[in-house]
Amino acid sequence: MPPWSAELAGRLDHHVIDSALLRGNPLGDPHRRPLLVYVPPGYDDEPRRRYPAVYVTQGYTGQVGMWLNHVPFRRSYPELADAVFAERRAPPAIVVYLDAWTSYGGSQYLDSPATGRYHSYLCDEIVPWVDARYRTLASRDHRAITGKSSGGYAAMVTPMLRPGVFGALATHAGDALFEVAYRPAFPARARLLRDHHDGSYPGFLADFRSRIAGTRPGDLELMEIYAYAAAYSADGDGTVRIPFDDTGAVVPAVWERWLAHDPVLMAARPAHAEALRSMRAIWIDAGAGDEYYLDFGAVAFRRAVQAAGVPGERVHFELFDAGHAGIEYRYPLALAWLCERLAA
Repeated sequence: MPPWSAELAGRLDHHVIDSALLRGNPLGDPHRRPLLVYVPPGYDDEPRRRYPAVYVTQGYTGQVGMWLNHVPFRRSYPELADAVFAERRAPPAIVVYLDAWTSYGGSQYLDSPATGRYHSYLCDEIVPWVDARYRTLASRDHRAITGKSSGGYAAMVTPMLRPGVFGALATHAGDALFEVAYRPAFPARARLLRDHHDGSYPGFLADFRSRIAGTRPGDLELMEIYAYAAAYSADGDGTVRIPFDDTGAVVPAVWERWLAHDPVLMAARPAHAEALRSMRAIWIDAGAGDEYYLDFGAVAFRRAVQAAGVPGERVHFELFDAGHAGIEYRYPLALAWLCERLAA
């Protein structure tokens, strides 16, 4: 496997989106965002043909340029996706790689007074922008969202919140079952704050911004929890509420706000259950050895989907032999499965 980019059979277009919704966001993060749009082989040769679209979301700390990175002996995801269409393993589709990075490392693709309107940015700006400039089948029945980890979280919750925009999803080890995936880590995070930052998140943030990131113990772990809190439990004025106290014990009122965003619990609400029943396809998978126990989240979300009344033939579920990292080889499997159903 050559260590540099291969020539694609399709085409990957690089754009910059000037987002009105992200302009003036609370963190002062850029409102001009990169966007990659892939068109399959033959797109330019058939000017009347229209295509389904699949939107790809990244995990925590991801930014769109990272899709082009290579790890040893493996192809990048755009190259893997291109091969799906070049080898005719699925009907052709347009694939959209979007950016929802924040200076906390991520947005969970939600609207938040602490970070900005990233859910609305996706649904109300990116999707219409792509439909206006590319020959998409501009209907939720021909539009899917897919991602891993925090991107898998976006793939689960965005169609529940906006079923008029997305009609299919694929989640790879998406954040779910918060009691198992998040809560057990709280005591360790409280200890990091106590031992290195006087027990204070303001102290951690001030220290983190004063030096090179990742040079002290727990940098990523502490920032990750803060980013989630900014997405799940920020007050209207942007104050971020942490879900545990200085002993690592849960703060019930804040934790309830987190649970309100848990895809497993969301799926039980009537409106969200109805949205799930309207999905044309739902792919759920995770590594059986996931270090964050997101395999259990996948099992729980599958059960929630079943309880919502989604017909079994619309759902693919799989646990495979892996952990949380290095599972990008799963993405083209879900992509091909989604494209077959979006094209029907």
